[in-house]
Amino acid sequence: FNKLSKQQGLDLLAKEKFSRTTISFYKYIILNSPKELRDKIYSDWSNLNVLGRIYLANEGVNAQLSVPDHNLTNFKENIRSYFGSISIKKGIEDDGKSFFKLTIKVKRKIVADGLDSKTFDVTNVGNHLNASEWNQAMDNGAIVVDMRNHYESEIGRFNGAICPETETFKQELPVVKKILKGKEQQQILLYCTGGIRCEKASAYLKGAGFKNVNQLHGGIIDYARQLNEAPKLEIKFQVKNLVFDESRSE
Repeated sequence: FNKLSKQQGLDLLAKEKFSRTTISFYKYIILNSPKELRDKIYSDWSNLNVLGRIYLANEGVNAQLSVPDHNLTNFKENIRSYFGSISIKKGIEDDGKSFFKLTIKVKRKIVADGLDSKTFDVTNVGNHLNASEWNQAMDNGAIVVDMRNHYESEIGRFNGAICPETETFKQELPVVKKILKGKEQQQILLYCTGGIRCEKASAYLKGAGFKNVNQLHGGIIDYARQLNEAPKLEIKFQVKNLVFDESRSE
């Protein structure tokens, strides 16, 4: 269906006379027929002129999208008709040109982790902390761990965070568990770009015996949004957040 080249897609974007909003969302939810769902949402979202990248799997959905502002309300209603209640995050530096076509792929998992899902409960996740709670926990000496790949942490990170030298999330999970060995009773703070990797990482660490696992709600993207809405909060993230669309970073 969708065989636009990058240049063709960018040319079409340049001709648009309306504004767009870049959003992202994920949800761990059992999807019994992800291939059928792919076809349905591709049809629905094409009609709404949505662009972006979506992964579907039996364990859930992970999406980064660009939506015309005049279709945003209808789009959110459509999302919830398929996935129920879901948290939607907006990019903080957004010219609406983040994606140039719509791609929906069915995967074995929405985040590749190399784990046997039977060894831990993916729904038994850590505590979700907002920006204020996160900053307070950092001030109280909690252990902060960057759950992104090393090339992401190289351009921006939370002050004092542990940043494993790994290329993939699959490599990172056992490395983090090894780094944290002996700290099972201490407060652990996990963060990533939008929250999806931390959701699984927190469940993994809890399954490995860590008692006080926490994650940054909505990841760095939502942390930035909360700081914009509460400018008196200290900014503990420096300097840029790497994102995987045409904007590259924010």
